[in-house]
Amino acid sequence: MSRKLWIPMTAGAALVLLGAGGAYAYFFSGLRTTPPALALASPSPTASASASPTTGPAGSGTWTVASGSLAGYRVKEQFVGQSSSHEAVARTSAVSGQATITQTGTTYQLSAATITVQLASLASVDSVAGYNVTNRDRIVQQSLNVRSFPTAVFEAQSVTLPAEAAAGQTVSFSVPGKLTVHGVTRDVTANLQLRVGGSSAQIAGTIATNMTDFGVNPPSIGFTTVQPAVTIEVSLQLTRSA
Repeated sequence: MSRKLWIPMTAGAALVLLGAGGAYAYFFSGLRTTPPALALASPSPTASASASPTTGPAGSGTWTVASGSLAGYRVKEQFVGQSSSHEAVARTSAVSGQATITQTGTTYQLSAATITVQLASLASVDSVAGYNVTNRDRIVQQSLNVRSFPTAVFEAQSVTLPAEAAAGQTVSFSVPGKLTVHGVTRDVTANLQLRVGGSSAQIAGTIATNMTDFGVNPPSIGFTTVQPAVTIEVSLQLTRSA
């Protein structure tokens, strides 16, 4: 091949590679979206007015997870050739559970709580241009072995609620407990926000953990590296059933 022909062919190939790299960067850094963290809904104008000193919103009783509740996870994905990571997010409404609140004088205590999430129904809610994120869900289900271990379960330890909860205010607090995933149970801490009013309540919060602590290897998704750190997030709607 003559030098005159080889030079333009080489230049052309370089332009093709640069163009492909530019397209890759455009798709995977410019067109990636991730929904915000789960949070409490905006309070209704009458939320505070529903509280009273004797039957305040943090009153003792059994609270049941109701329709509209969500749970899910966030993990960081690193695409080949990209300097910034992408936050993958999946959620499910298949959440159930109960919490028991006891009262001693003016002090309210979360004496027991169990939240169960059906893992097979987790569905990705982020987006990456040029990539079908639903393919990730199948790989995650395989990594979690949902056929053998279909649920994630959080069991809270007893904790005293902030006094402001009884006035219908939004309060923040931490709850130690045990999380069971993939047949493995570990001690974790849930960082929560709570707002209660009358016969209904909302809880939103996160648990920061590591999937390898539960015997789960980070999923392998071709040109993507998944970091082992995972944030579990919840947004719970509760009704007082007793």
